[in-house]
Amino acid sequence: MVNIRDLDPSASPLDYYGSELRRLREDAGLKQGQLGEIVFCTASLVGQVETARKVPTRDFSERVDAALGTGGVFSRLAGLVLRSQLPTWFQAYAEMEAKAAYISTFQAQLVYGLLQTPEYARALLGVDRPRQVDELVAARMERQRILEREHPPALWVVLAEAVLHQQVGGHEVMRDQLAHLLGFLESSWVQVQVLPFSVGQHTGMLGSFTLLRFDDDPDLIYEEGYAQGHMTANPAVIRERSVGYARLQAAALSPERSAALIARVVEERYGHRPGPDERAMA
Repeated sequence: MVNIRDLDPSASPLDYYGSELRRLREDAGLKQGQLGEIVFCTASLVGQVETARKVPTRDFSERVDAALGTGGVFSRLAGLVLRSQLPTWFQAYAEMEAKAAYISTFQAQLVYGLLQTPEYARALLGVDRPRQVDELVAARMERQRILEREHPPALWVVLAEAVLHQQVGGHEVMRDQLAHLLGFLESSWVQVQVLPFSVGQHTGMLGSFTLLRFDDDPDLIYEEGYAQGHMTANPAVIRERSVGYARLQAAALSPERSAALIARVVEERYGHRPGPDERAMA
């Protein structure tokens, strides 16, 4: 086992978290097993976090803060640790996404990450990186916390109808994911539209993209690729994509008609029409 004293706390957010956890645990006079009992986990898990072999969840961090009386230190560190688990090329986008005042996205194949359920995300992320799926799912759920702020960004999502039919994770996962989308129908900050098959050819057929707008910084556009995404502030590109996005919005079904289509797909393809009491709350 790696000796925590050999770790360099400056090497990564995970190493820093682990070194601080051991330091503050020892300052409190607790063994790993004793802290584990307090926060309802095993001594092994505490040891793995302290040696940077396990990524701590937000729930674990909040319980450790309560147990050690650290005033939220680990809860704050959890965000940095989880973000560091994202692919390196994606971390810059996630940082800007968290600062955006307005997010407008077109998704040709998948539900946008901020609206994914944990099970849907797990099915997607487990395809290429099954050994890291727990950390990757936790990082994606951490991104979604921006929608829980007192003043969240305005999020407008246009989904190609194909997204509703591309089965990810099986019938139950898709049923729950689409029900989750329906839960945003009454949201003041999140709007979901579906671009139906009947539209035919459209500007979004070139691929998924996201526009980020800020209160005090230049707009950005993020375009997805097979290996990695690309982000730019080029005014010409942003102008072109902004016009394209407006066309997609105009061609898409209204949020109300989109919700009706989603509910119909759930019933016809996944075997159940979700009722109001089953829809996830936005």
